[in-house]
Amino acid sequence: MMSQLPLAQKLHRHGHDKAEAFVTLDYDGRFLRRKRLVTSGGWAFVVDLEQTTSLDDGDTLELSDGRMVEIRAAAEDVLIVTGDSLHRLAWHIGNRHTPCQIEETRLLIQNDPVIKHMLEHLGATVVQATEPFTPEGGAYGHGRTHSHEHVATAHAH
Repeated sequence: MMSQLPLAQKLHRHGHDKAEAFVTLDYDGRFLRRKRLVTSGGWAFVVDLEQTTSLDDGDTLELSDGRMVEIRAAAEDVLIVTGDSLHRLAWHIGNRHTPCQIEETRLLIQNDPVIKHMLEHLGATVVQATEPFTPEGGAYGHGRTHSHEHVATAHAH
């Protein structure tokens, strides 16, 4: 029964040196409020946060019994984007509210054939891969590109 499992209600951003186990979640799986999870060590617990939260690779959840569980980003299908004008490509990706991991010499996005076609049309080299995906957080501090509230008079697309 879920109510008898330890609860994870405290989140430590950017890790904690006392993590005893880890949970590996993909990008979508790291966006949660309440969910039953099982660690690498086989212990089940329930995440029960105040609000839906985007967990980052390296964050740590503190369980009600004092144990610490590290969050790890799972490898998933991504597109690696490279090209001469990476900043321009990043702008086009962001303009479509597509989560993007920004690195010095490449961009990573989730595997999306429509966005892939658009980027190739813009001159990008796009290669499929399987890697952990840890995109930039949103400008509104919620960790997801498009998680801010829309107010019709203040923010029209």
